Amino acid sequence: MKLGIISYSFERESFEKVKALGLDFVEFCVNADADNRYAEFGARAAEIKKNLDELGLFTGSVGRWAGKKTLPDGSVNEAERIADHTLIEAAATLGCGVYVLGVDYVEELSLYENYTCAINYLSELIEFAKPFGIKIATCNCHWGNFIHSDPAWSVIHGHLKDLWIKYDPSHSVYANGENYLSEMKKWGKRFAHVHIKGSLMIDGERFDDPPAGLDGTNWGAFMAVLYANGYDGTLSIEPHSPVWQGELGDKGVEYTIKYIRSLMF
Repeated sequence: MKLGIISYSFERESFEKVKALGLDFVEFCVNADADNRYAEFGARAAEIKKNLDELGLFTGSVGRWAGKKTLPDGSVNEAERIADHTLIEAAATLGCGVYVLGVDYVEELSLYENYTCAINYLSELIEFAKPFGIKIATCNCHWGNFIHSDPAWSVIHGHLKDLWIKYDPSHSVYANGENYLSEMKKWGKRFAHVHIKGSLMIDGERFDDPPAGLDGTNWGAFMAVLYANGYDGTLSIEPHSPVWQGELGDKGVEYTIKYIRSLMF
């Protein structure tokens, strides 16, 4: 396995910091947020690749969260499809083999219609990405995405054999006590990318997302299930705490790197 970290920056200075931490790769999340920087990312992909190559790093994943893929009438949001195609082409330029996304649930449509629209949208992306050797993976985050767990996985991934999963145990922890180890046991062979993000519940409530290794996740068991499923892919650290910021946040990332490395053989 390889260990890396998420970057929302496209600048060499940020990559130099990743290299200084002794990490292997960078993950890029180019979300459908206020900035919506997919066009910039596509235009700068060759420059980013050059900087990463010079630093001895690679791109572990490119992803886009919270995109509205389906319109209320069930048709495809072509603006989002353009964004996904642009990012897949950028991933190809970067030599990245995984593209991650979610698909939103449209309240105006039935559950059946939502499943059908999602399958059609993802099928097109899978075919678009195949010539580049890129795997399409859905995230298990609930932000703008309903394909985050069963039964959606059984329906959609059960039908689309070339569709993969980006897995983050914290989402399972916070979603009504879903059992991440049980999900991993069932679906781990479909994992294409993994997030390392801490989560901590106290008195049945979300308390904080402290650095992995200082949280409530059983990371030893987590890694054991990955090994049992033959996973040999990317592990991407996602700092996500409002508490662990600044110097404290830097120390937390360093701790997580040391801790997770101790579980990598």
